[in-house]
Amino acid sequence: MTDADVCVVGAGFAGLTAALRVKQAGRSVALLEARDRVGGRTFTEMRDDGSWIDRGGAWVGPTQDRIHALMAEFGVKTFKQYHDGEAMMVVDGKQYRYSGTVPWTMSPWASLNLGAGFYGLSQLCKSIPLEAPWEAKKAAKWDRMTLAEWLDRNVKSKAAHDLLDTAVSGCYTSAASEVSMLFVLYQMASGGGPGFVLGGKDASQDSRVIGGMGAIYRPVAAELGDALRLSQPVRSITQDAEGVTVRSENDSVRARRVIVAVPLAIASQITYEPMLPADRSFLHQRMPSGAIVKISIVYDEPFWRADGLCGQSAAPGTAAPVTIDACTDTGTPGILCVVSEGPIARQHSRLGETERRQTVLDTLAQRFGAKAGKPVDYHEQDWSAERYSGGGMLSHAPPGVLTEFGHALREPCGRIHWAGTETSPKMCGWIDGAIRSGERAANEVLSSAEQA
Repeated sequence: MTDADVCVVGAGFAGLTAALRVKQAGRSVALLEARDRVGGRTFTEMRDDGSWIDRGGAWVGPTQDRIHALMAEFGVKTFKQYHDGEAMMVVDGKQYRYSGTVPWTMSPWASLNLGAGFYGLSQLCKSIPLEAPWEAKKAAKWDRMTLAEWLDRNVKSKAAHDLLDTAVSGCYTSAASEVSMLFVLYQMASGGGPGFVLGGKDASQDSRVIGGMGAIYRPVAAELGDALRLSQPVRSITQDAEGVTVRSENDSVRARRVIVAVPLAIASQITYEPMLPADRSFLHQRMPSGAIVKISIVYDEPFWRADGLCGQSAAPGTAAPVTIDACTDTGTPGILCVVSEGPIARQHSRLGETERRQTVLDTLAQRFGAKAGKPVDYHEQDWSAERYSGGGMLSHAPPGVLTEFGHALREPCGRIHWAGTETSPKMCGWIDGAIRSGERAANEVLSSAEQA
């Protein structure tokens, strides 16, 4: 049994930041992580040639102030995502190269529908109060509707419908029919609207971290030192009038308060004594993660750049629905990232390893040319198969959940406090949101200690 002022469960960015701020405030902290590594839903792999691959979250946007502040604290720099050249959309087997947000080279009908869809989402996002989206004037209406229903009603061009479906539902790594429209509007509004959420330059995919996300989480972990304990999946949290007892696989911590900073689906696997309030317990049951496979394909050089392409492409329904240039700041080797989400990701995962790889490479060769089918290395990260992630980069709310249980997202349950990007009213779904949530939870427990 170890004594600490605060115990933190989960060493993703939310938990790391919470533990760091508690320690910096002069309090003792114990951080328990189920995996044998830190980073949570981020994971940087260093290659023998000195390059690196971010197998999880990777991008930083210009308005994400808290991750920039954490980077400045540890002397970590960014570089601009490669946006030179044209992007590509593939609809019904036909390729459209374009610059900007909307591919006007498509049919006027499809392009107008696509633009109108973006505009409609932007306007609706303005009506959502970020601290309490369930209090929006039309919250009940939007929470009864799925994203799929909204798309069916408002986007009549099939090509535009399919592209918006891929782009927007991909944010939630689930089918559009699974996600509440209120949650979509809230999550997009938390980042400033669909222009930021789905954009590249000056938006959510504006920059990347030199050295990958590991360049941030490794020094934070080092700063925590012996407070961090790996391979300690938490099994139970028991609270009483004096404090909490957190029991992991072969360790236990006695603390005054605990911050749980793991995905909601994973938090539901912990036994709580006494039981959590009904609304919090139901929230755990009702906010699942989706499916996402992130594939990093390495080439001798980024050949697509020489072809006048930026590497970004969208092709609904294919084995490579979304691609993006994932080269490091040096530009070599060439790294192309393929992101597969939702139903397509689940279908992909059911194939054998050899078939999965060949299907993706064949698809890329059709899109980018023969060179795309001849990589020097191939890395696949199936987050759905990660025991302590439980799926995609963000837990989502199906219809009816936010209006009924959303109020429980951040409310402490006695001595148990909650962190995680899903709890952040700003930048919900990004690493920046995770950091914000960790700082907010740390402030909660520190304020509680001052009042005690």
